[in-house]
Amino acid sequence: MKIKPLILPPKQKAIAWACQIIAAIIFIQTLFFKFTAAPESVYIFTKLGVEPFGRIGSGVIELIAALLLLTSGTAVLGALLGLATIGGAILSHLTVLGISVNGDGGLLFILAVIVAVCLLIVLWLRRKQIPFLNL
Repeated sequence: MKIKPLILPPKQKAIAWACQIIAAIIFIQTLFFKFTAAPESVYIFTKLGVEPFGRIGSGVIELIAALLLLTSGTAVLGALLGLATIGGAILSHLTVLGISVNGDGGLLFILAVIVAVCLLIVLWLRRKQIPFLNL
């Protein structure tokens, strides 16, 4: 699948890159906890009934999304993949886990919302690169 090159005005390009980097950093930061079986990660995925495969699988998907986000030509694919993953996390918080998990004051939920907003901004700014929209 070939992604169309996109020329953005400098301000929009800076916003897109800032959002891509923020989302990628948050994804990468959480990988340590998922891949080392940190107690909070194990608790979350046990409560969801998908430990350990859900924890490791979501970590792999988030790693791929982060790498795609950090490359201009694949950023839109990273945003789509990341949004699907983070959408599942947000839905899990709203339906099973609750906003606050293990007394974190909602930090994980807030980070998920920040990632989702960043990815939506990336998709909006790079919408002409989304292959199946043919814009």
